[in-house]
Amino acid sequence: MGCVALDKDGHLAAGTSTGGMTNKRWNRLGDAPVIGAGTYASDDACAVSCTGHGEYFIRYSVAHDVWARVTYLGETIEKATDYIVNKKLAENGGEGGLIAVDRYGNVAMPFNSEGMYRGYAIPGERKVMIYPLSPFSAY
Repeated sequence: MGCVALDKDGHLAAGTSTGGMTNKRWNRLGDAPVIGAGTYASDDACAVSCTGHGEYFIRYSVAHDVWARVTYLGETIEKATDYIVNKKLAENGGEGGLIAVDRYGNVAMPFNSEGMYRGYAIPGERKVMIYPLSPFSAY
């Protein structure tokens, strides 16, 4: 599980905990506790929280890489996250997704798995989703 937030003063935060993978190997280290792999936030660009096959998120420093693409390439949060999840991870066998918010309040939630529980709340709009293009009301 993860969360990202932008507060009224413009500060960004990210938090990630692991639910664990089914039938995972004992003593396995996931990406959740590794800053830059499964979690990253910096007020200058974005906050990111990831879920999926942690080994790939660690190997490709996914959360930090999103921040770097936004910061150094000037990409939008949507473009940066889409590239990381649907190209970089997918081409290398990594499965999962992420949630991210940039310093302007734009939200991105790409995933390359069958489904991913995700949701957001922005002024005037709340949404919860599992599968692509199939939102259901959270309230």
